[in-house]
Amino acid sequence: MDPVTHSLAGASLSAAGLRRATPLATATLVLGANAPDVDILSQLWGPWTALAWRRGLTHGIPALLLLPLLVTGVILAWDRWVRRAEWRKGRSLATGEPRDPLPPARPASVLGLAALGVWTHSPLDWINNYGMRWFLPFNGRWSYGDAVFILDPWLWLLLGGAVFVHHSHTRWSAAAWGLLAGAMTLLILLAPGIPTLSRVLWLMGLAGWIVIRLRRAPDPDSSGGRWVARTSLALAALYILVMVGQDGVQQRVVLAAAEREGLDVEEVMVAPVPANPFAGQVIAVTSGAYHPGELHWLRRPVVRFHALPLPRPSDSDPRIVAALEDRDVQAYLVWSRFPLFQMEEEGEVWRVRLLDARYVGRGDGALSGPTLTVPKGPQPGEAPH
Repeated sequence: MDPVTHSLAGASLSAAGLRRATPLATATLVLGANAPDVDILSQLWGPWTALAWRRGLTHGIPALLLLPLLVTGVILAWDRWVRRAEWRKGRSLATGEPRDPLPPARPASVLGLAALGVWTHSPLDWINNYGMRWFLPFNGRWSYGDAVFILDPWLWLLLGGAVFVHHSHTRWSAAAWGLLAGAMTLLILLAPGIPTLSRVLWLMGLAGWIVIRLRRAPDPDSSGGRWVARTSLALAALYILVMVGQDGVQQRVVLAAAEREGLDVEEVMVAPVPANPFAGQVIAVTSGAYHPGELHWLRRPVVRFHALPLPRPSDSDPRIVAALEDRDVQAYLVWSRFPLFQMEEEGEVWRVRLLDARYVGRGDGALSGPTLTVPKGPQPGEAPH
């Protein structure tokens, strides 16, 4: 999921009562919830190398055991050499005497919160169709939840609303929340393909949280304040479980539709689409092609396949054999779930563009791979130019 969702997950856990566990509890949970995304540094080696590294070593189970230790070290170092050191340098405004020392962060509590924050990350990443590798470096197999779109407004609303109620008690914090909500609202109102009903529900949800904030404004440390956050977390968890369960049902529906079309299907994907839990993007994989389509529970027929399938790459095509020797192609194929090669003839060469069928039709260049020029008639093993 996006960094906003991960951050809100950590902040919601804090608001649910864990903020009282130790000083710097909220910072620990939010940092832990984002820690596995340290693999963003792989962008320094290029976009396709970054794809090969993403959702890998820093997201798998071995990393989930090590990252809490790293987060704990960072938090305790900050607590000792920045937070408490800066406090000690100051003096009481009333007496001019050195201030009493701040209570230190408790290492055991920090470690527990760091682990909880880190452990929210990979399950949230797994629920979309981007993919996860749970057992790297021992096993590079990808796993896909295919349940929730990577930018999900309903998780923003459930998790963000609870944190907003807790942390909007000053003018600056209220202004910051207003800017965040405004940016999200513009995205939802202006993005193409968002159903009108979803836009209306988003605005109603925002209005509901504002009413709760203005009428109740519970003390963050009160039982009422913790109840708001716990209820939101429970509803977010229930929403995720329902969507994960729905994916299994959708796959069976698509398989039945494919059989009626006479397709001998090897694999099915029903990927979530933005802000619409009643619809999905379909890919049915046969031995020679990807058959894209759409699923929508509120339409008939529920599953519709597009007229033209997309050809799967052939190991016997010399253009593909030549392209496979390129390092960027190899890196992209580590990540690609449904690789697709587009061929365009240009004079004495072929222009070969690598794509993933999951993202075809979602805007030009959306998560597309490298483009190569391959001489006409290359022999297998001949390198592209």
